[in-house]
Order: sequence, then structure tokens, then C-alpha cells
Amino acid sequence: MTTLTLAKALNLGLRRCLADDPSVVLLGEDIGRLGGVFRVTDGLQAEFGPHRVLDTPLAEAGILGTAVGLAYRGYRPVVEIQFDGFVYVAFDQIVSQVARMYARTAGTVRLPITIRIPVGGGTGAAEHHSESPEAYFVHTPGLRVVEVASPQDAYTVVQQAVACDDPVVFFEPKRRYYAKGEVDTGAALADSPPMGAARVVVPGSDVTLVTYGGLVATAVDAATAAADDGVSVEVIDLRSLSPADHDAVAASVRRTGRLVVAHEGPHEAGVGAEIAATATERCFEYLEAAPVRVTGHDIPYPPAKLEMHHVPDLDRILDGVDRVLGRVPATGAVAR
Repeated sequence: MTTLTLAKALNLGLRRCLADDPSVVLLGEDIGRLGGVFRVTDGLQAEFGPHRVLDTPLAEAGILGTAVGLAYRGYRPVVEIQFDGFVYVAFDQIVSQVARMYARTAGTVRLPITIRIPVGGGTGAAEHHSESPEAYFVHTPGLRVVEVASPQDAYTVVQQAVACDDPVVFFEPKRRYYAKGEVDTGAALADSPPMGAARVVVPGSDVTLVTYGGLVATAVDAATAAADDGVSVEVIDLRSLSPADHDAVAASVRRTGRLVVAHEGPHEAGVGAEIAATATERCFEYLEAAPVRVTGHDIPYPPAKLEMHHVPDLDRILDGVDRVLGRVPATGAVAR
């Protein structure tokens, strides 16, 4: 086991992909000589050459269009979108081409493209640099959508995504890039949890708290604080947003009888709505209270000095736990 930051774990995972498969190529803005804005690809161009790690123009639609052509020719492109809000420029390529090609060609053409996107707030950055656009892609058939929360998952899941024959939107919570954790770099992918499986991070018996990405660490802190108050909170890291592991969520809710879902994206039609609705459909007779969602507000991302009021924090998640336990008025079961 080695202690790594999430960013370094991604770097080592991508290095292993490049070393193991000559069809893997990396494309993105400043990912080569500079090593990327967050230095995730640092040193990879020097090791594998500019024909495997390509610096591209500032043109996200062109980057994705190039990736489509490369995938058509048998390559496995790994695209980096420099910041979450920049992916909107490439939205047409992703939704109209990447997601649909397999169905359009009756299964004869696969596009094994991995689209890496630093995501979320909490870094003091401006709009277009702090977005949470995951719901757009979860709503798009033909895409797999994942978001990692730990260095171990960063190392393992990025390799699983690149090896997958389906296109994968791979979100990386940028405020956790430099969080450290133990990573088993010698583990075989075959022995790792499947890319689509959720993970119980903290076991509990009173409330199920489902989240992903940058909020997993906050949820763990909330579970610790709740335990001091005599409440046992089970924290589930979804890991995969599409397809989501609804079986794991349902199994937990059937034991606890209560569900809180937390994410940074807006409340309206967010990922949490789908998790809560599906859990209600599957576990209605087990629920002791209506599910509660703790989310970002339904506004454009605010200026940096206001983001602490927008991104769900420890207090807001604990308020959601109190609501589902009936300790405070439910007020529509939305902890915004």
C-alpha cells in the first residue's frame, strides 16, 4: 500500500493504461508539456511522447470530435476537459455522437472514449470552474457516468473506465485532488469492485446517507458527528451515477427505514431525485419518513465569497438527518 493524493493516483492509473495498451491516447488542453492545470497528467508526455499525450487547441467540441474519429479507428481516447463548465461547448458531440453511435450503428461501432472532467465547487473559483453538470449526462442514454471520491477509486476506476467499451464520463472532484489515502497499486482490476458498484463507506442502522464525489468526505464527517449524538448513519458512496447501484441503496434503506441524499448539483431534477424516487418505489413499505435531499441551490454557481452557502456542508447534511428523523419540521423534506 502506498499513500497517494487523488491526483497522483489518477496519474499512476493513466500511466498504467498507456503502458499496458498502445491504443490508449490522451487528449486535452495543456495536458502534455504542462501536465494539466491540476498536474494530473504530469510527466506522461515526457514518458510516452507527444503522439500518445496530445496538447490540443482550446476547442472542446474539436477535442471530442477528434476523439470520435480516433475511437472509430480503433483507439481508446482519454479526453480531459480542463474545467467542468467547459464541457458545455462539447455537449453536442457527447450527446449527439458519442452516446448514440452504438445504437445508431446497430451495435457495430463502439466508441470507448473516457471523458475526464474536474467537477464541483469548494475551491474559490468562478462559475464555469465550479459546476456540477452530472445530471445532464446521467439523463443521456448510452453513457456511463462515474465520480470517484478516494485515491484508491481514482487509481482503479480510471483504468476500468479506459478498458470499458462504452463511453464513460469520468468526474473528478477537484477540491479533493490533494486529499491523501492508501492505494494498492499492485491490485489486479479483476479483483477490484466493479465500476458500477456502490460502496458502504460507514456502516449504520438508523439513517442511510447516499452521496458521491466531493461530498463523501463531508458525509463521513456528518456520520461521525451524528454518532456523538447517538444516531447511527450509514454512508453510501454511489461511485457510479449511471447506471446507479439502486440495489445497494435499497438494501440499506430496508434496514434503516430512512434516506438522505446529498450532492452539490442543483436540487431540481438532480441525481438525488432519481435516487430518492427509485428508493421510494422499491422500499415504500419500509420507509419511516419521506426521503430528504440536501443539495446545491437552484441558481447559477455563485461568486466565490458566497459558495460556502451553496455547497452542502456538515451542518446542512446533519440538518437533513434531523429532518428525516423527525427532529425538525420536514418542510417538504428538502434541506436546501
